[in-house]
Amino acid sequence: MRQLLYGFLFLFLFTFSAKAQNKPIDIVKSNKWFIAGPSKESEETINTIRLKRGIITVTAKDNPKGEIELNVMITASESNDGVPTNLPSESKFVEITYQSSQIIKLQAREGNSEGTGCVHGGSHPRVTLPASPNKFKTIKIPWTHFKQDELPNGKLLNIHNLCKFNFVNYNPVSGSVLKIKSVIIN
Repeated sequence: MRQLLYGFLFLFLFTFSAKAQNKPIDIVKSNKWFIAGPSKESEETINTIRLKRGIITVTAKDNPKGEIELNVMITASESNDGVPTNLPSESKFVEITYQSSQIIKLQAREGNSEGTGCVHGGSHPRVTLPASPNKFKTIKIPWTHFKQDELPNGKLLNIHNLCKFNFVNYNPVSGSVLKIKSVIIN
């Protein structure tokens, strides 16, 4: 009887543990974010607000020169580099809740072919996030929609070699805003 009880307890704990590990993670809440380009907010400010309010906010400076790139590693890291993440084959999409006054290009950055991880050189299959200036919008983007240079025959994203997401505003205008409430990988 005792062995049967231990068997059920083990099975229960194993099942509970397996389900907990498969729970989607919101990388807005769990991961440090990085910024480059003419943004009013510093990396420190972005992450402080993220931790306090659960939201990412980036505002273009007046008369911005160059692009603004906001990025986050798929696997939490204190640096803007690391090893690629091997998502399970069952992963089919990313779900993003955002608000933006301009079109944003979302790059899914892969590890490089040299095998040195996420150092520059990997491909950047991407999709377009339409502007949504007046309200937050939630979209599900299948991994199959990420293609190199957004070309119909562009190289597809390899989810088994995924480093980070880059949210890029290539042509920011003064005061343009991007807010992100969640980025959930399913």
